[in-house]
Amino acid sequence: MTTVFHIFSSIILVYFFLLNSLYLFFIILSAFGLNRYKHINAFINFKEIFQMPLVKPISIIAPAYNEENSIVESARSLLSLEYPQYEVIVVNDGSKDKTLQKLIKAFDLKKTKWVFRKSVDTKPIKGIYKSLSNPKLIVIDKINGKKADALNAGLNISHYPLFCGIDGDSILEKAALLKMVRPFLEDPERTVAAGGILKLSNGSEVRTGQVTKVRVPRNWLARFQILEYLRAFLGGRLGLSMLRSSLIVSGAFGLFRKDIALKCGGYRAETIGEDIDLVVRMRKYLHEQRISYRIAYIPDPICWTEAPETLKSLANQRIRWHQGLIETITYSKKMLFNPRYGITGLFAMPFYLIFEMVGPLIEATGYTLFAAMFFTGNINHPFALFFFLLAVVFGSLLSILSVLLGEHSSRQYPRMSYVFIITLFSFLENIFYRQFISVIRTKAFFDIFRGKQEWGAMKKKGFSIANQKQ
Repeated sequence: MTTVFHIFSSIILVYFFLLNSLYLFFIILSAFGLNRYKHINAFINFKEIFQMPLVKPISIIAPAYNEENSIVESARSLLSLEYPQYEVIVVNDGSKDKTLQKLIKAFDLKKTKWVFRKSVDTKPIKGIYKSLSNPKLIVIDKINGKKADALNAGLNISHYPLFCGIDGDSILEKAALLKMVRPFLEDPERTVAAGGILKLSNGSEVRTGQVTKVRVPRNWLARFQILEYLRAFLGGRLGLSMLRSSLIVSGAFGLFRKDIALKCGGYRAETIGEDIDLVVRMRKYLHEQRISYRIAYIPDPICWTEAPETLKSLANQRIRWHQGLIETITYSKKMLFNPRYGITGLFAMPFYLIFEMVGPLIEATGYTLFAAMFFTGNINHPFALFFFLLAVVFGSLLSILSVLLGEHSSRQYPRMSYVFIITLFSFLENIFYRQFISVIRTKAFFDIFRGKQEWGAMKKKGFSIANQKQ
């Protein structure tokens, strides 16, 4: 029994050391990448990009399911973007609330007899609407088929060579597309996708489709998620992108070449992790066709999104995300450790398998062992000390560095007190939140084993309601 304990404890300590060391390395890479990006941006006038004839038009596809509280503000935000030529396609994916009715009223929508080429299969479309007040807006009303199916419906209707997938409850900053399209101008032959940064709108003021005043949310769960997003985007994804190893372009805000996406069959409708699944399949296709490619990450085009503020909604979201990761890794398992797929097969896929997919099982085991020793009084002092240093102290340090990197990136918060609050939560995060997330992500394995794969409802305030309560 003692031998088994030593084996488990050693695996847990090695895991936390490797995980945190890798994320420290990613943060260091991100800091260099961010400084380089800011230096280049100092000589760029984005209004000049607006006037460049080579800028490709973009189709923005926004799936929406029961988004009545935020869909109008989101659509207004998308229709006010600074970009030469684009269309906004809102896909009402069988909403049971007044999402469609609010869009019809706000934008004077009229049903049309639209003829289109069906490039990918989708659930039946009930109607296609055009706005009489804004010709850039198209609304698709269809039978519910989940997010991937809704995105495919938007792909079928879209006109332009680039498409931007965005959540129906999200808001883009006005210059976001101009910043996001830059890799496609710099390297048009190789760039197949680009991702921006997500930030949380909880607690902030939203007016006329834009975030006008940034505040720290009152809700503690939302504050913890701010840390997660900073670590994930400015720490993890920017660093992984510099290593050409990022497998995720966020489904809430990503820009893609439509021709490559369609050659991969569009979004796989049966998956609930459509963002990582598409990127992995695109990488697989491009490696197999021996096509040189680039997937870029841009650290300052900001997409504002609403985070869950209840434990139930948060649990539903994270179970869904982790099930999507498990599905994708399993579906594309032939790429794992396969030199045919270059750095994707030899580093990116193994990293996501060990530290993102299996990681929660190891973390939950470590927290359980630590708690069991504490409550039974049988404390293994070397294990307890090293576990505390690696899981809590090292983890808190990474969170603090991510906060500082975030402020260096965009000076998001107008008050230093906001930065202090988020920094304080870097320590509090290790008391309850990280353990909860590890357990919830572990539950995703058991749900898949039992054949339970649900989208999971997330209760949202919506932008207008959130503003009224400030």
